Amino acid sequence: MDDEALLRRAIALARSRSAAGVNGPFGALVAQGAEVVGEGWNRVVELGDPTAHAEVLAIRAAAARLGTHVLSDCVLYASCEPCPMCLAASYWARIPRVVFAASKEDAAAAGFDDEAICAEMALGWGGRRTSGVQLLGAEGRAVLDAWRGNVRRVDY
Repeated sequence: MDDEALLRRAIALARSRSAAGVNGPFGALVAQGAEVVGEGWNRVVELGDPTAHAEVLAIRAAAARLGTHVLSDCVLYASCEPCPMCLAASYWARIPRVVFAASKEDAAAAGFDDEAICAEMALGWGGRRTSGVQLLGAEGRAVLDAWRGNVRRVDY
């Protein structure tokens, strides 16, 4: 399958899984070559999980199927431009390419506006709506130091 065929499959997931009105209008899949190795659709309301976005669920399914968190030979296809969380998930999965249909502006027009999130991500903790305070820094660093020195660690 080519990019358009795979993207149409992601769009079909978005359409079919959101028709009842419970799930959001987003679908995604991860392909390794021409093979679909993971699919997902927005299930935030259905699962009561704010991280249950189509792209995240497709990445989770692909990683489980392939038995690895490294998807560097895969492509993410999404019915809409990924939000900041989903884009970050694709980076953590080492997915080198994302193909999407609708833009983030299209999503905003449908009520899914993440521009404020994007803007806040560039700010320090003092400028965000969500406050953050660092406590127990030395204790937190000790765990990281122990990890760094662990000869059995699996880097990612």
